[in-house]
Amino acid sequence: MSVDYSTLTKTIAALTAGETDAVALMATVTCEVHHADDRFDWTGFYRVVALELLKIGPYQGGHGCLVIPFSRGVCGACARTGEAQLVADVDAFPGHIACASSTRSELVLPVRDGAGRLIGVFDIDSNQPDAFTPEDATALQAILDAAFHDAV
Repeated sequence: MSVDYSTLTKTIAALTAGETDAVALMATVTCEVHHADDRFDWTGFYRVVALELLKIGPYQGGHGCLVIPFSRGVCGACARTGEAQLVADVDAFPGHIACASSTRSELVLPVRDGAGRLIGVFDIDSNQPDAFTPEDATALQAILDAAFHDAV
């Protein structure tokens, strides 16, 4: 199954219209994205809760790591650099944190509010190697940017 990003974008925009609560937005985006493609084994957010510290937010799938410092793992690298992390093989990523032993590849995107402040990262894990494409990253980043533009 491949994602129909046009439909997914419209669906998330309709579901989140007028919503400003970041956690409500995270829960809705997570649910819709997680069920959009069989490649998405774990889908969720890690929220910036303190200086250089992420804590788990809404997610779908098995349990996730509860706390991730900016200095560790793929999520930390995304938070630290503010750039998308497209990892074809998590075992080859220096400092990868294995929250689930089934994870083979990962896509992590920065989440910013309308003022451009980093409020979290959006993490998608797959139990398939090299599951994500630059097109996935671009389309999902656009969805996040639109959904969290008015987040507080």
